[in-house]
Amino acid sequence: MSTVLDRVPAPPATPQGVAVLRRARARRTRRAVALLALALLAVLAVRVLLGRYTVTVPDFVAILGGARIPGASFIVLQEKLPRAVLGALAGAALGCSGALFRRVLRNPLASPDVLGITYGAATGAVAGTALWGLRGAAVSWTALAGALLAAALIGAASVRVRGGAGIVGERFLLAGIGVAALCQALTAALLVRLSLNSAQDAAVWTAGSLNAATWERIGVLGACLLLLVPVALAAHRALEPAELGPELAAGLGARPASARGLALVTGVLLAAAATAATGPLAFVALVSTPIATALTRGRTSILACALVGAVVVVAADGLGADLLARTDLPAGVVTGAIGAPVMLWLLVKQRKGNVG
Repeated sequence: MSTVLDRVPAPPATPQGVAVLRRARARRTRRAVALLALALLAVLAVRVLLGRYTVTVPDFVAILGGARIPGASFIVLQEKLPRAVLGALAGAALGCSGALFRRVLRNPLASPDVLGITYGAATGAVAGTALWGLRGAAVSWTALAGALLAAALIGAASVRVRGGAGIVGERFLLAGIGVAALCQALTAALLVRLSLNSAQDAAVWTAGSLNAATWERIGVLGACLLLLVPVALAAHRALEPAELGPELAAGLGARPASARGLALVTGVLLAAAATAATGPLAFVALVSTPIATALTRGRTSILACALVGAVVVVAADGLGADLLARTDLPAGVVTGAIGAPVMLWLLVKQRKGNVG
């Protein structure tokens, strides 16, 4: 619903007019963040309380308080609640990562899943299973190593040495697409080496699944978010002057090159941590930023992007587990089905010059 500020002409470019615009944008951002927080609480409640096995609110509160209810306690504490919490954390990490990639590279298609970071994690996980026989949580470490190696390859291919060091955006995108194709080919080759049972497990992981959610993984991913999200907020804010142009940004005392490097490294670590915990959740990082930007009416808020990512993953897991099939569909399959049309829409908008 539009407000008076949305309908009246923009104030003149005076200090007072700029202050009015900033307050209006801040109000819209706070409103969007509050609504997204409520939406996240709602999808978490639906995911934990409803579905094939329903849990009443009094029973849920009693279970959290330490009561032992046969059947319900196990399903809530060992299945539903861990999946919901891990999905929210992974979605938030991917939402933050997508916002950082998009702001640095200034391209609507710039996200860790399109650029090969998550494909690198998948290759690392399958390599750990096929080459070293790893299982369980140990696979997460090889996935993390694969994502970081893919990011290092992309960065090495996109750094400009002559004419001033720095990362070239178009070269970064092209290198990322090339690395993604390479990782997909390596993953396919490694899957052939696995036994049938191992190949099935690897296929589920590479599709992006919350089936292996544990409180240990939640603790590790939560610690990563506690460390990285404040850095992401600072890097995202530091890049705002760069959107005004390099000369004006330098005049304001900003250091765009340092901020871009920090933002990319933070985005890679966030995407790698999330993918190592859940497998690649397709297109979550890609769709979070345009949805959040639409809700905040043009201003990109990294908190809003994180909340959108969390809502998308939790809702996708609920749909795949309870509504779309008799057997569980991995959350990454559902997010891929949602994200593919969004990616096509972004391509069309970019071709028309409406998105940049």
